[in-house]
Formats: sequence, C-alpha cells, structure tokens
Amino acid sequence: MRDAAPTELTSDPVLTAKPENRVWKKLRAHRSALLGGSLVIFFVLIALAAPILPIPDPAATDWGAVRKAPSWAHWMGTDEIGRDVMARMIWGAQASLLAGVVSVGIAVIAGVPLGLVAGYFGGWTDAVISRCTEALLAAPFLILAIALAAFLGPSLTNAMIAIGISATPIFIRLTRGQVINIKSEDYVDSARAIGLPTHRILSRYILPNVLPPILVQATLTIATAIIAEASLSFLGLGQQPPAPSWGSMLNTAKNFLNQAPWMAMWPGLSIFLVVLGFNLLGDGLRDALDPREH
Repeated sequence: MRDAAPTELTSDPVLTAKPENRVWKKLRAHRSALLGGSLVIFFVLIALAAPILPIPDPAATDWGAVRKAPSWAHWMGTDEIGRDVMARMIWGAQASLLAGVVSVGIAVIAGVPLGLVAGYFGGWTDAVISRCTEALLAAPFLILAIALAAFLGPSLTNAMIAIGISATPIFIRLTRGQVINIKSEDYVDSARAIGLPTHRILSRYILPNVLPPILVQATLTIATAIIAEASLSFLGLGQQPPAPSWGSMLNTAKNFLNQAPWMAMWPGLSIFLVVLGFNLLGDGLRDALDPREH
C-alpha cells in the first residue's frame, strides 16, 4: 500500500511526457488559452486570405451607397463615401496584425541582446543599460510611441518603429532579471570552469532558459502593440488613407455615430476580440511554461 502513491504519480501522462509535450498538453487543457488561440488564428487567416477572398476593393467608392446599413449586398454596411466596410475590415486586419508582430519583433531583437549583456556582465555595462532603460520606462508607453511617431512622420512603417522602440525597455528589463537569476546556476558555473567562451555560454546555456518568459511577454505585448497602432492611426500617425486600418476607420466613424453606428462597431469589436485573443493566449502560455507547474 505504501508504494501506491509513487506508482500513481509516475503514471500521470502529464508528468511522464517530454517537456514540450507537457507544455502542449497543459495548453490544450487551458480553455481560455484555446479560445484566445482560436481568435488569433481566425484573424490571422482572415488577414492572409484578404487578397483571394471574393470581396470588393476596399478603396472603391459608391456614391449611391453612402452610409448604407448592413445588408446582403454589404454585410457590414458602407462608410461615408460608399466603401464596403467588410472589405476594409478584412484588409485592415493585415495592418493591425502586421503592426503588432513587427513592432514586437523590433522590441525583442533590440531588447533581448541588451538584457543579456546587462544581466551577465553587470558592473558599469549593466548600470548604463539599466539607466537608459529606466529613462524610457519613465514615459508612459503610448505617450512615448505617439511622440516617436510624430517625430518620424505619419506612416505605418514609422508607427511600427515607434511602437517597437517604446516596447524595447520591457524586454531589456525582463531579460536582465532572468539572466541574473540563471547565471549563478551550477551548469553555468561549470561551463565557465571548462573555459567555454562567453558567447557560447550566452547562446547555449542562458538564452534558451530565458526564452519561455520572453515568448509569453511577446504574446502579451502584441496585444498592446495592436492597441497602440490603432491609437496612432486614430490620431493620423499610423496607416494613411485610403489604405484601411481599424484605427483610422474609428477616427472616421466618430463623426457618424448617430447616422451609421456600424462604422464604429465593427472595427471596435475587432480590436477588442484580437486583443482579447492575444491576452488569453499569453496567459495560457504563461501557465503552461511555468516550470513550477511541471
């Protein structure tokens, strides 16, 4: 009877699976993460399929169908100059998702190496990088992104650069903290003792162990970047007309809330759903990748 408990414990398929399989099993059991992943996949597929879907030209105007309510001809209605809202929504998904992914990519590429260097070497290197990071973090994320976008000029590319720079301090601080905890582990000390060069230690022993929290943070930051891009486009600093963007669509719709509420409803709902999807997916990844739960 005393051996029953260990036998049951080792027979648990989650505990006996490989680490990557355990993560996948836990993620599949996380209902909210599955919902978030489904929402993200849906919008990604819609954005990728935009060129081949049988929808009208998002820039084509029809002065005979100005601000028409949703109907069989226009499933989401039309805007102030007769453009099909659904077509603009679908093409606008490309701008929002591209902005989110590219902006976070910029932040990760810039922030992770700086965090690795600051956390591993310490000393004056850490002091300089940390003080610069704190200076950037002193400004609210969205305010800094607006200021940088205004300085660079209004365009989707400049908006992505501005958002990426604004998000970089988040990844510097996260990576630095993880490296400080990991570099004192025995396997890192052993790698130093056998004379491995610093770049090998960083790339082979430290970076792989800091990637899980970075992945979780990147997923959550994409949601923030999508909101930031919509905000910049709303202010005229992001995607420029007539190219569709959910933020610029909201900017136009605010003038017709009483006459054509669907103009604001669809882009607002889409922003809400895609941000919710990334947040739920990020929460699920955080639970699945938490080593304390394995």
